[in-house]
Amino acid sequence: MKQARVSNNVIRRLPRYLRKLDELRSAGVDRISSGELGRQMGLTSSQIRQDFSCFGEFGQQGYGYNVTALRGEIASILGMNRHFSAVLVGVGNIGRALIENFCFEQYGFHIASAYDVRPELVGTSIGGIMIHDISELPGAFEQGPVDVAVLSVPKVMANRAAHDLQELGVRSIWNFTNVELDVGPGVIVENIHFSDSLLALGYYLSESIDAKAAAEAGKDK
Repeated sequence: MKQARVSNNVIRRLPRYLRKLDELRSAGVDRISSGELGRQMGLTSSQIRQDFSCFGEFGQQGYGYNVTALRGEIASILGMNRHFSAVLVGVGNIGRALIENFCFEQYGFHIASAYDVRPELVGTSIGGIMIHDISELPGAFEQGPVDVAVLSVPKVMANRAAHDLQELGVRSIWNFTNVELDVGPGVIVENIHFSDSLLALGYYLSESIDAKAAAEAGKDK
């Protein structure tokens, strides 16, 4: 039985579990204990059991977890057995890279159309997806609910585009604009800040360098 409220930290770990289980399946592993799974992922076995208990009982005492079954459960929790409709708003470098290199369909998302303000892009296609003028965006919503807008417009256009999407009834925004969007609570926003990951790397790298320097200084005393 799924808990009424699952913490964000648990949700963020689910894709990691999915990747690891895919690796295990590819390696021919049929079952795994929470202890071994934790060892491979840098987590404790109790943390893994606690995470999974938020959604039900997936393992058996003395047996561990069936890799294929657990992978299927997590995929279902993450919505991969559903079909989400999506549009791309902004076909710049990021938008183009996403369409050309990211397999949305693999995760249950179908991008039906893309939109941009540049006349030279309108009427062309990328990755089999037609690019329309941004003024035609309401038409996407007339065809049915739009679950996700992949937003990759320039910063100066971000909030205006987000407001327009909210007015049209978008359910969620995958936000690549590096702007904190001012939208109401009815729209789910997932912000992607590439700099956050790089700065976190900078912190851990600095910490490692400082620790090594301190250790070397201690040897000289």
